[in-house]
Amino acid sequence: MEKVRLGIVGIGNMGSAHAMTVFNGKIEGMELAAVCDINPARLAWAGEKFGDQVKQYEDYHQMLESGEIDAVVIATPHKLHPVVAEAGFAAGLHVLTEKPAGIDTASVRRMNEAAKKSGKIFGIMYNQRTNPLFQELRKSVQSGKLGELKRMVWIINNWYRTQAYYDSGAWRGTWMGEGGGVLLNQCPHNLDIWQWIMGVPKRVRAVCRIGQYHDIHVEDDVTIYAEYEDGANAISITSTGEYPGTNRMEISGTKGKAVLENGELKFCLLDKDEREICRTSPKGMPQEEVHTEVIRQEDPGAGHAGILQNFADAILKGTPLLAPGIEGINGLSISNAAYLSDWTGEWVEIPFTEEAERSFAEGLAKRQEGEEMRERRMAGETLSGKYVDRWSVQW
Repeated sequence: MEKVRLGIVGIGNMGSAHAMTVFNGKIEGMELAAVCDINPARLAWAGEKFGDQVKQYEDYHQMLESGEIDAVVIATPHKLHPVVAEAGFAAGLHVLTEKPAGIDTASVRRMNEAAKKSGKIFGIMYNQRTNPLFQELRKSVQSGKLGELKRMVWIINNWYRTQAYYDSGAWRGTWMGEGGGVLLNQCPHNLDIWQWIMGVPKRVRAVCRIGQYHDIHVEDDVTIYAEYEDGANAISITSTGEYPGTNRMEISGTKGKAVLENGELKFCLLDKDEREICRTSPKGMPQEEVHTEVIRQEDPGAGHAGILQNFADAILKGTPLLAPGIEGINGLSISNAAYLSDWTGEWVEIPFTEEAERSFAEGLAKRQEGEEMRERRMAGETLSGKYVDRWSVQW
C-alpha cells in the first residue's frame, strides 16, 4: 500500500476539518476517498469542496463495505463511536475515532475487543498528546524527576460556553444527545492527559452539578477527588460557566513539584528527597534549597494533523501510535466513575465491575428516558473545514 485511502463518517465541524486537511494533501501517505453523513446539507458542502474526486455516502455501512477505503475516521455523535468502529473493524478497516471513545465503558470494552481481534490499527484523536509541555511533564514523571508522586491538582475551567452555544444544536446539553456535559464534551482531552501522566486512579468521588450555569440537562460544573493505590491523590475542577477561566496543573512529589500554566512548565526541585528530609532533619521547619527550571512553549504541537499523520505512518510504516484507541477507555473510566459517584453519593472503584457498569447504564438510561431534545434556536451550521484555536490547548 502506497497511500491510505481514507473515509470519514460525519462531516460536521471536526469531520469537515479532517476532510479538508487530508484532501489538501497535508497528510503524507493519505488521500481522501469518501465521506459519509446523513445530513444532505453537509453532503452538498462536500460536493462543492471535493467534486467527483471524493465519493459521498448517506449510509456508513455502504461506505465501509465499498472496498474503496482502507481506513475510516469517525466524527459522529459520541454514542456512535463504538458502533461505527466495530463495523469498521468487521469490514477489515483501520480505525481512528474522535474523542471520547464512547459514552460508557461497557461499549468501549467491546470496541477494544473488536479492535484486538481485527489486528487493524486503532487510534483516537487525542491531539493534545502532541503538546510538547504535556509530553515533557509525562517524561519527567515517568523518569522519577519528581520522586514518588503525592498529588495532582488540575483546575481546568477555561471551557466557558454561553447559553447560545448550548442552543446551537438540539443534541447539545442533553443526556440523549451527548451522553453527558462538560466531562463528555469538553474534558475528554484533560481526562486523557491526566491518566496519561499520572495513571488511572483506583477510586473516585465526585460532585457533578447539573445546569448550574446554563439551561441544560447535564453537568456544567464538576469536582473530582481520586485516590491511587500508592497513596497519591488527584483533584480535578472543571466548568463551562466561569469567566475568565484557569488552566493550571500542579503535580507534587517527594523531590519537588511541577506547575504547568500559561504555556510554561516550571519545575521546583529539591536536592534531597522530602521523605529523607522529614525523617532526618533536626529542624522543625527547615529551609531547603530549591532549584527552578522553566520550559516555555515555543511550538504548539502538531495537533489534529499530527495524529492523522501518525495514524497514516502506523499503517504504512509500523510507527507506534501516539494515541492508541484502546487507551480511550482510561479517561472515560474516570468520567463514568465521576457520574456514578455523583448519582450514588459513594466512592466508585476503577476499573468498573460488571455490577458498576450495570448501575451506570441504568443511571444513564433513567436520565435519557423521556428526555426531549432541546429546541434548536440558532441558524444552520457553517462548515469552515478548518481546525480552530479552541480545539488546541488553551492556556
